[in-house]
Amino acid sequence: MESGILETKGATPEATMNAQIVMDIKNKGVGSDFIRTAPGTFALNPNKKEIEQTPKIIEAEKEEEEKIVIEAGFIGKGGEHLVCSELLFRGFNASIMSVDVGVDLSAIKDNKFFGIQVKTARKNNSEIYNFHVRHKSFERFNQGNIFYILVLRDDIKNSFLILPASEVEKRIKEGSIFTVNNKTGYALNIKFRNGKFYLGNKNHEMGYFLNNWNLIK
Repeated sequence: MESGILETKGATPEATMNAQIVMDIKNKGVGSDFIRTAPGTFALNPNKKEIEQTPKIIEAEKEEEEKIVIEAGFIGKGGEHLVCSELLFRGFNASIMSVDVGVDLSAIKDNKFFGIQVKTARKNNSEIYNFHVRHKSFERFNQGNIFYILVLRDDIKNSFLILPASEVEKRIKEGSIFTVNNKTGYALNIKFRNGKFYLGNKNHEMGYFLNNWNLIK
């Protein structure tokens, strides 16, 4: 992403990356920017060959991009409704914002207002959840009443990481959340290992934030 080869779009830009890589390899073969090194694992192609962009390849890429955008939209909205319902059950007057201005949900409880940014991802074959936060959005809404809720989806259940904006800022400074896309965004990689969630590596266990809705206060 730093080199600009991958572009992330939609409400869940992290969900587009794996599909983009798979289709690039499928359509371009030795001309792809990527190679598969193991199931669910990819790397840049050091032996990339230049190939002609035929109408068939261009059309296939266009169709796949449309599918990705649609799927990401469903995943993103599903995550927002899921978080909204959890907040309602916990006594928050919560609603989904009609216009996306960087905050997905508004929530009020005990006369206090909270802005909620929701990110949703499915676990990949390497048991990693990939999330992306836009730099401009984070800088604009980096306040004490802003929370990032990461929805971790798998085939069994949904889990939630509740992160205050201050915690996200702290993790950016320490390097466990890193910049991508020529410093226009931040990547959060949540790894699931031995029943626990980690941010980036095993030095950053995230159990305190797991399903800890009491942090929103």
